[in-house]
Amino acid sequence: MELDETDRAILRILQEDARTPFSEVARQIDMSSATVHDRVGRMEEAGVIEGYHAEVDPKAVGYGVSAFVGLRVEQGREADALDRLHDIDGVSEIHLTTGEWDVILRVVAADTDSLRELMFEEIAEMDGFSRSQTMIILGTDFESAGPPI
Repeated sequence: MELDETDRAILRILQEDARTPFSEVARQIDMSSATVHDRVGRMEEAGVIEGYHAEVDPKAVGYGVSAFVGLRVEQGREADALDRLHDIDGVSEIHLTTGEWDVILRVVAADTDSLRELMFEEIAEMDGFSRSQTMIILGTDFESAGPPI
């Protein structure tokens, strides 16, 4: 789907706040609510808009520590190893990468003791990974709601 400037304007508004009513989006871009509704529907069907979600503060729900974990995957074990990572509570993101690490995880834990348990009793015990490195996140200066539009 090729996006025009109107589609991009709608996306920017919804990225800022996905709960913005179509009537408000329409007012901001000087267009009818029905047209905004149609355009959003087309972008959803085309996969441009993949979904809507609530952004939850991990600390507010008991996860006081976040970390990135780099993993090196043993050759030929990629699919099985990645499937098993999906089942681990605390793994919030899984990224396949190039460079030193084959996989980068973002994990959350209640505290450093829980993070240690996650790393040593869950991830390190899994077959298919030859090496890992854990980097505790001390703070986040900027986190985007999505790609620039």
